[in-house]
Amino acid sequence: MSDSQDERQRIREQKERKLRARLENGTLDDGNSNDGNRQTPAEPIQITGQAHLEEVVSTDDVVLVDCYADWCGPCQMLEPTLEALAAETEAAVAKVDVDAHQRLAQQLGARSVPTLVLYADGEPVERMVGAQDRTTLERLIATHS
Repeated sequence: MSDSQDERQRIREQKERKLRARLENGTLDDGNSNDGNRQTPAEPIQITGQAHLEEVVSTDDVVLVDCYADWCGPCQMLEPTLEALAAETEAAVAKVDVDAHQRLAQQLGARSVPTLVLYADGEPVERMVGAQDRTTLERLIATHS
């Protein structure tokens, strides 16, 4: 197994252990136990507005925001990669539908789709336009984790 596969497996196992512990302790309802060791969501978060995005960015250390459109072919191609990143990395993955949230997409600088914005410690640190390969995104997340 390669180093990146070992790391992904380690993160996957860690997330599974934390999820099992939350299930056993009955803290699965909101995912916010007060132990200071909050688990990042294992699935992409569908953003519902500006306040929701601000909450996600302030709650998680590293957040990859995907500005997408349902009709966008490259966005659809990127979807499996984003789902895998949410499940296998320490970053939260957030999705902003540019058709439903035009003003928010504009504030994020999304002039075309997909546009990816990486937040670290609540601040935007990287912006990419177009479909990106998994390795590029993994390295980017690792750099800011």
